[in-house]
Amino acid sequence: MPGGGGNLEMAEADTVPIEEMMERVTTWLKKVFGNKPIPQYQMNEQAVNILFELAEYNEARVRDLSLVIEGLKELSKEYEAEAKHLKRILSEVLDLPSQKLSGKGTMYLDVVVNSAMTLETKDTSLASFICAINEKMSELYTLESENKGMELELKNLMEKLTTALNLETQLEKDLKRTQELIKVKNNRASNRPRDLEFVNAKCQELRSRIEAAETELAATGFDASLSHRSLVSLAEKLNRLQKEIVPLKKKVDKYHDLPANIPLAKVKLEAVRHELNCLDEKFSKALEELTYDI
Repeated sequence: MPGGGGNLEMAEADTVPIEEMMERVTTWLKKVFGNKPIPQYQMNEQAVNILFELAEYNEARVRDLSLVIEGLKELSKEYEAEAKHLKRILSEVLDLPSQKLSGKGTMYLDVVVNSAMTLETKDTSLASFICAINEKMSELYTLESENKGMELELKNLMEKLTTALNLETQLEKDLKRTQELIKVKNNRASNRPRDLEFVNAKCQELRSRIEAAETELAATGFDASLSHRSLVSLAEKLNRLQKEIVPLKKKVDKYHDLPANIPLAKVKLEAVRHELNCLDEKFSKALEELTYDI
């Protein structure tokens, strides 16, 4: 079929160098738009591939149409010869020159000739017309199928192109955002040495001031044990001792109920014994009463 060559060329688009593809696309666009300016488009590999395929398809269709036109010209010559032959038959065999035909006869004859030229028949017989009509119907069905396939392919290409353009736009936004972040980080990185230098200078200044203050205090007879560092150390030691005292206090608390000396201890012991004897007597009486009741 005529469109087969275009499909083959589009299938081979991947083997063409990108520079040659761009050159052919530019030439094709100039040919299509003529004196009009070419619309702006993103010059990337995917867009060039799609435009290259469209250019290849368009050029293939143009070549096919050129071949069809040449064929029609040849058929036109053949039909002219056929018309002359029919005129000769009408005038010589039937003794009926075309000038003597009625208006309807001339019209019918023109219709037959034009139909034969349109259907590309070899003659004007009924069998040739039927075969030509069937062939044209078959070609029409094939062309409609190819046209649907081409439309679907073109639709897919346009969708791919739209997707590619959207992706490119998004990538440009991401690239711009990334560049801005890099710029901010670079600014921070460039400021960091300066900040570090300032901090170091400030630390050195504070060390010098501390040393000067310590020297001045030492000159005035300041007791080093009252310095902040010494007080902090003493506070830490105090906290540690307080924690160590806690278990000792718990042990001492157990002995708080004991008498302070031995005589008091003896008195308390006698009181406990007396209380124990009283309890023993009460228990004995209770036991006797229980036995009596039984």
